[in-house]
Amino acid sequence: MPVTKQPKDQVYATGRRKESVARVFMRPGSGAITVNRRKIEDYFVRETSLMIAKQALAEVEMGAEHDFLITVKGGGESGQAGAVRHGIARALALSNPELRKRLRSAKPDLIRRDDRATERKKVGLHGARRAQQYSKR
Repeated sequence: MPVTKQPKDQVYATGRRKESVARVFMRPGSGAITVNRRKIEDYFVRETSLMIAKQALAEVEMGAEHDFLITVKGGGESGQAGAVRHGIARALALSNPELRKRLRSAKPDLIRRDDRATERKKVGLHGARRAQQYSKR
């Protein structure tokens, strides 16, 4: 596998949520956030998804001094926003260890991965838990 040269001032982190995986590259810059080659405001249409994606930056009151290049794949809009939030939080913690405590104490904990995922469908049921309707007579 070829080795790619990374800039020395760049920080890389991976964020995950549900089925989504986000690769986050943080560099010194003007505060631009690019997700899959689009502005974050154009990528996350729903306001709640945009708020979730930027939550780590709001928690540490940063963002204007770093550029974020993010590639995200898998899952839906909500899962991708959570993956971006997780990746940004991990990148911030790697770049500045003092921020780690603030990101951990946030509600929800922004550094820990949220491992909730869709429960699988079981045999004999309509869904993961939904069974046939019971008929007494």
